[in-house]
Amino acid sequence: MDAAELRQMQAPIKDRYKTDPKTALITLKAKGSTDSDGIACKVETGRALAVAGLHPATGGSGLELCSGDMLLEALVACAGVTLKSVATAIEVPLKTGNVYAEGDLDFRGTLGVDKETPVGFAEIRLRFEVDTPAPQDKLDLLLKLTERYCVVYQTIKNGPKISVSMQRM
Repeated sequence: MDAAELRQMQAPIKDRYKTDPKTALITLKAKGSTDSDGIACKVETGRALAVAGLHPATGGSGLELCSGDMLLEALVACAGVTLKSVATAIEVPLKTGNVYAEGDLDFRGTLGVDKETPVGFAEIRLRFEVDTPAPQDKLDLLLKLTERYCVVYQTIKNGPKISVSMQRM
């Protein structure tokens, strides 16, 4: 796909969102079930069923997916798709590319070993490696726009309002 094809594909969508902004508001959903043996949660991904469980650092077997890994994988997936889309739009030819995300966790917080240790990632690093003949100014623009338009990156970076509730079934 080239820049013209991308613009042509997205033009009617953008037009609809400009004329009727409410059509751009979509609620994405995820569902999981704790109806399984062991400490695990079955997550419906839309394509398959993923089983998330405890990380080995918290006593897990390592057979189930770790939700921290899944967060980093979602970041890599979104950043990779955004990178490709932006590269296409600004005509930066990518021969190949890799996207890496890594994050630092102190499991003392997760396990309640130390109440002063925060729960969650202390730092996340996102890195791109690209093979392209594009000049550095185009690569700088590519990185800037990838950061700007990557939904998962922006969500993590800006910490959206979140609510939690519980009810009986």
